This record gives sequence, C-alpha cells and structure tokens, in this order.
Amino acid sequence: MSDVFTKAKRSEVMSRIRSRGNKDTELALAKLFRRHGITGWRRHVEIRKAESGKQKFKVRPDFVFRQALLTIFVDGCFWHGCPKHGTQPAGNRSFWKKKFARNIARDRLVNRTLRRAGWRVLRIWEHELARKNQARLLNRIQQALGFYE
Repeated sequence: MSDVFTKAKRSEVMSRIRSRGNKDTELALAKLFRRHGITGWRRHVEIRKAESGKQKFKVRPDFVFRQALLTIFVDGCFWHGCPKHGTQPAGNRSFWKKKFARNIARDRLVNRTLRRAGWRVLRIWEHELARKNQARLLNRIQQALGFYE
C-alpha cells in the first residue's frame, strides 16, 4: 500500500510525534521497586541541560535516586539496539541503521555527561524486566544503591 502523503509531508507528520518513554517498561520497573521496598526514587526528573556541538538536549533519566546520585534508564531492545533482541526492519534499511546508530551515540553522550557531573548511570534493557531475569536485575539495582549507603 502506498503512502497517502508525500515524502516531505510524511516527514513533517512524523516529526511532530513526541516520545514519552515506554510507559509499560518503566511501570514494570516501578512495580519492582515497590514490591522490594526500594524507595527514594523519582521519575523523569531533569538533571541538567547539556550541549553537544550545536545540539542542546535535556538529560531526563527514567528514574533518579538523588541521594545515591544514581540514574536509571530503561532502554527498549528495539530502539536502543539491544545486542540480544534488537532487530532492524526489512524496509528502508539505511534509514534504520542511521537511526539506531544515532540513538546509541546519544545514549553514550548522556552517560558521559551524567558521569562527568558525578552521577552513576545504570542502563536496563527491556528484556531484563522479564520475570525470569528479575532476580539478577534486582541484585544489580541493590548493588548500585548499596554502593552509596
């Protein structure tokens, strides 16, 4: 089926769609925190504005533990290029390859920016929230938090 919009119009329409994170994965992690009595976190707190060349961006982790100076990001396997589960769509391969490369580069830049500001960064893959992986994930989180207590 062909697109009803021109390429330029489709680009304009898509550029207006703003992501608010993957709510399901973030809520699953929040439930894990509550179930195991992990407190002191806030969601989507802006840490700082950063610059990379001409590009300015906000650093807004999915979860912030201010007292522990720990930030947690929940990365979707598709959008962040998970080495185990990341897939690329068959169509428009060059676009998707560049898109995923930009996402990975941005993630690295955010990590570097936060670490230089004294924060610890923990990135959690979407697949780590599966029930079979939760014990290992919980251990990682508790170790990261225990390091500062």
